[in-house]
Amino acid sequence: MKLPGHDAIARNADDHLVAARVRLPRRKINKPLVQVGRRLVMALLVLFATVFIVWIDRSGYHDNSDDAVDFLDSVYYATVTLSTTGYGDIVPYSDGARLVNVLLVTPLRVLFLIILVGTTLEVLTERTREEWRQNRWRSHLRDHTVIVGYGTKGRSAMQTLCATGIKKDQIVVVDPSGKVIEAANAEGFVGVIGDATRSDVLLRAEVQRARQIVIATQRDDTAVLVTLTARQLNRGAKIVAAVREEENAPLLRQSGADGVITSASAAGRLLGLSVLSPMAGTVMEDLIQQGSGLDLIERPVIKAEVGRNVRETDDLVVSVVRGHRLLGYDDPAASPLQLTDRLITIIRAHGATASGA
Repeated sequence: MKLPGHDAIARNADDHLVAARVRLPRRKINKPLVQVGRRLVMALLVLFATVFIVWIDRSGYHDNSDDAVDFLDSVYYATVTLSTTGYGDIVPYSDGARLVNVLLVTPLRVLFLIILVGTTLEVLTERTREEWRQNRWRSHLRDHTVIVGYGTKGRSAMQTLCATGIKKDQIVVVDPSGKVIEAANAEGFVGVIGDATRSDVLLRAEVQRARQIVIATQRDDTAVLVTLTARQLNRGAKIVAAVREEENAPLLRQSGADGVITSASAAGRLLGLSVLSPMAGTVMEDLIQQGSGLDLIERPVIKAEVGRNVRETDDLVVSVVRGHRLLGYDDPAASPLQLTDRLITIIRAHGATASGA
C-alpha cells in the first residue's frame, strides 16, 4: 500500500535535515539580560571601589601633566588600570600607594577581568557540564521507553506509562519541535529534537537499547517510516504505533510494529458504545486510564495457578497470552493455565475505593 504524502517526504527529505539535539531536564536559570545586568553591577562596584582606594591615597600618585591627582584623575587611573591599558601618565610613586596597588588594586583588576569574561567562561563551563551530563545519562540508560511524537497521543501514553510505575528518567521524548521538547523538559523528561524517520535522531535517543517504543506521530506515513527505522535499529524492542486510518494498520505491522492502535476507529467505537450505554463507555474509559478505578493489566501466571482453569483464578481474567496467540477467557484451549502464560486481567487500581470503581 502506498501512503499519501510518501513521495513528498522523499522529495523534501533535505528540508528536514535538522541536527538532532539531546536536551536533558535542568533547573530554571536566570534570563540572559538578568545575568548581564548582574555582571554590569558587579563590574561597576569593582570600579567604584578602585576609584575610592586611589582617591583616599591620591597624594601618593603623580600626574605627569600637573602633578596633582583630583577625583577625575582617580576615575581615569582606575579605569585604565582595571582595563589593563596602563598609559603611564598617572603612576603611584609612594611606598604606600605601590603597596596598595599590589595588595588591593591588582586583585580588583583580576576580579574585573573575570567579570568581563564571565559570559565566555559560563558558556564554556555550561558546555562542559552539559556534555558530562549527557555522557553520564547515556552510560546509565538501559531498557528505557522512547516516545516519538509528543502531541495528545504521546502525552496520554506518557501519563499511562508513568501511572504504571515507569520513572521519568526512563522515558525519552523525540519530536521535531523545539518548543515541544522544552515542554517535555519542563515536565522532567529527556528530549531529542529531530526527525524520527532518520536513524541518527533515534540513535541519539538510544533507541537501540530501548525496551519499548511508542510511535504517536501525526501522520500515518511518518509512523510507517519511523517504525521501519526503529525496527532496523532494535530488533527486540516492543514497538506500538498509532495510525489514523484503519487501512494502514497492516502496513504498520509489516513494518515491524508489534501493536497498532487505530485512533480514529477506536474513538468511534467508544462513541458508539457510549451512545448505546453511557455507563459502559465510562467503564471502558476507566479501564484504559491507569491509576483510577479499574485497571487493565498483563501479568505472568504464578505457580499456584498452573494447571487451573481460567475461572479459578482470583483475578478477573479477560484473555490468556500463550506464545504469540491471544486466547479468550472462554476458549477451551486457554485452560489449564501454563507457567509460561500471561494473563490480561482487570484489577482495582492502587488506592482506588470500591465506590470509585
